[in-house]
Amino acid sequence: MNEPGERKAVHSGFRGCRIVWINGAFGSGKTQTAWELHRRLPGSYVFDPENAGYYIRANMPDSLQKGDFQEFPLWRRFNYDMLSYLADLHDGVLLVPMTVTDPLIFAEIAGRLRSDGRDLRHYALLASEGELLRRLRSRGEGRRSWAAAQIGRCVRELKQDAFAEQLDTEPWSVAETAERIAALAGLELLPRSGGASGAWSRLLTQLRHVRWQKGIGKK
Repeated sequence: MNEPGERKAVHSGFRGCRIVWINGAFGSGKTQTAWELHRRLPGSYVFDPENAGYYIRANMPDSLQKGDFQEFPLWRRFNYDMLSYLADLHDGVLLVPMTVTDPLIFAEIAGRLRSDGRDLRHYALLASEGELLRRLRSRGEGRRSWAAAQIGRCVRELKQDAFAEQLDTEPWSVAETAERIAALAGLELLPRSGGASGAWSRLLTQLRHVRWQKGIGKK
């Protein structure tokens, strides 16, 4: 067993633990899918890169603010460093729900981690504009919301080769999307939480992660 602070051994030719990055347009179900995987994957941890963005925004003078916190080099460096640190020391899978649609920003974090020898799997959740709008409405965000206005751009950019592997989630439930990702990543999940218990867990996750601010970053 590793002592605290001790670097983990390399497994299967990779450095540290596996990282599963779940990308997608707003409303695609990234966060719901990550937490569904977390509930059914003992030892996993959900790492949210947005939290660093909120901290930077809250501690930055107005004169230095940017329209999207992904534009801050500090945000990109911090998330690369945190994921590197966690991958070295964590014994489970790291789940990363985060929209990144700029190939250069994605390369600066995910590409760099892969270059370091990390086992990073990436899945972009896609669906039609109508389905994404329906999902946004289900969490209280209408057609005129900031998130809805980003759908066309996000879907278009996430179809680029840089963001493989793309998954068409149009007909899938959250549980089905999680199961598909697990199968592709070679992860063994616990059985689904059926009935009211599973539905209540997903609702709590949705309410806990709704972002009411405009222009908060490309999640």
